[in-house]
Amino acid sequence: MAIRRVVLAKPRGFCAGVVRAIDIVERALALFPPPIYVFHEIVHNHHIVERLRQRGVVFVDRIAEVPEGATCIFSAHGVSPRVRAEAAERKLRVIDATCPLVTKVHLEAVRFAREGYTIVLIGHSGHEEVEGTMGEAPMHLVSSLADVERLPVENPERIVYLTQTTLSVDDTAHIVEALRRRFPHLEAPPKEDICYATQNRQNAVKTLAREVDLILVIGSQNSSNSQRLREVAQAAGVPAYVINDETEIKREWLDAATTVGVTAGASAPEELVARV
Repeated sequence: MAIRRVVLAKPRGFCAGVVRAIDIVERALALFPPPIYVFHEIVHNHHIVERLRQRGVVFVDRIAEVPEGATCIFSAHGVSPRVRAEAAERKLRVIDATCPLVTKVHLEAVRFAREGYTIVLIGHSGHEEVEGTMGEAPMHLVSSLADVERLPVENPERIVYLTQTTLSVDDTAHIVEALRRRFPHLEAPPKEDICYATQNRQNAVKTLAREVDLILVIGSQNSSNSQRLREVAQAAGVPAYVINDETEIKREWLDAATTVGVTAGASAPEELVARV
């Protein structure tokens, strides 16, 4: 079956936090001699990371890998106080590219812990953002409804939830509902933790799903927000796949489709959309 139409999701692609983080690395490259070290991938996109690597950026997963006194940039996903302390011990020139919305969650964690709350963080185990947030204060991580049922809470009358910023809005709502059923006194953060860009891109996919047979999400496999876009499309009944670029499109995906929708994760550049 021939593809008759390609529909682009609006909005899609880069969010403000990603633009800011990449700009910070670009400025560092202009100001300081290479190598410039970045703790974790600056953003979860293979093409962006490789392009920066070719210009003298070295991506590391341990602060111990950065030579003493070198320039080190913290990625958009944020870091824990322990990582900041390690960087200080090594006398690194630190540049912080943490997304301001992630910083907001960190500050909330510190405040609620200081006020004696039990903190529940809704997020994905192993994600850099979650690791950084959990380093700010004692908290429980929940990723599913099953986690909620076995959650140990010492004081159910003083409990609050926070969330990873790149979650599925719908899935998070279900987990919050389950938490409220178990803990009627559950409190919410003063303002929504899930990023506005995450929300409006997921809403755009829901709209797109009503008029297409297939959705391609441009993004890296380790990009949380890209995977959530795929899940939103599939929940709407439309086959969806996450691809790095046009080379990963499989012919069999297109065989039954006449209209294809295309969107991009928050870390995917628009040039990849054009190529697809």
